[in-house]
Amino acid sequence: MSEIHKFLFNGLPVRGCVVRLTDAWVEILRRRASGNSQAAYAEPVQNLLGEMVAAAVLMQSNIKFNGALVLQIMGDGPVKLAVVEVQPDLAFRATATVLGEVAQDSRMSQLVNVNNLGKCAITLDPKSRFPGQQAYQGVVPLFGDRHEKLERLSDVLEHYMLQSEQLDTTLVLAADGRVAAGLLIQRLPLEGVNNLAGSVVSQANEDEIGVNEHYQRIAILASSLKRDELLNLDVETILRRLFWEEQLTLFSPAPGDAAPRFACSCSRERVGRMILGLVLQEANSILAERPEIEVGCEFCGVHYRFDPIDVTHLFKTGAGLQA
Repeated sequence: MSEIHKFLFNGLPVRGCVVRLTDAWVEILRRRASGNSQAAYAEPVQNLLGEMVAAAVLMQSNIKFNGALVLQIMGDGPVKLAVVEVQPDLAFRATATVLGEVAQDSRMSQLVNVNNLGKCAITLDPKSRFPGQQAYQGVVPLFGDRHEKLERLSDVLEHYMLQSEQLDTTLVLAADGRVAAGLLIQRLPLEGVNNLAGSVVSQANEDEIGVNEHYQRIAILASSLKRDELLNLDVETILRRLFWEEQLTLFSPAPGDAAPRFACSCSRERVGRMILGLVLQEANSILAERPEIEVGCEFCGVHYRFDPIDVTHLFKTGAGLQA
């Protein structure tokens, strides 16, 4: 089963989290491979999307926010868009739009950043908005301070956390066809509330960036974690191997805490509202060329079909039909 574990280093301003997504990640890949119009992801795309899923779950688990966290990469390579959406209860979905051939040895820059135009965006979309409130979004390029192409998603996200949230962060990510996993180590802010949700940035906090010796020591240990270890070892073994000289507290999930899991928020009603966004003449024009309007969900692969009777009823009632 998919699992997530948080821990603190006793007496030190450093926290950590490990996620291992198994059944939920395999379900996403299964749905993609069995889709009517989409082929299974090539291995490099699969691995990049898996790392995105692990990273997005880690980040969502570290904030107090009643809304969805959306991690996106917009690229200028064969992967035009990769999206992961994680809800507050850690239900998540993910998809990637691939146009063109993907070589088996493709690196991240070859997938999404061929001309150094790729971008990574993190959006916090609240469930309930105040009048005039907009979703919070931060965007960073897929290159470093010297415009060098970054080849690891972890480097991109560490740069984002440092630039946007003024928080030292170390990420180790890995994915294959069985597991999507990640380790996050983060220096705790000296003031304010959790990262990504509007931290109070103080001069004291800024002065600690990059120089806290406890964080630096633990970050070096975390960075020694190898891909095969992250994919194949259980959480307790990983923590014991990395931090055997450190005193840490590993927290058990609280009663009622949800484990990370796949879930899609698409529905026939939502697709019906999308069709209502067309004028009736446009809908009838589509039906003149085909027997029904068919809309497939990019995330879960479910197809919704509306025949002429459905569409007529939809525009008369202004509401979606029951599945």
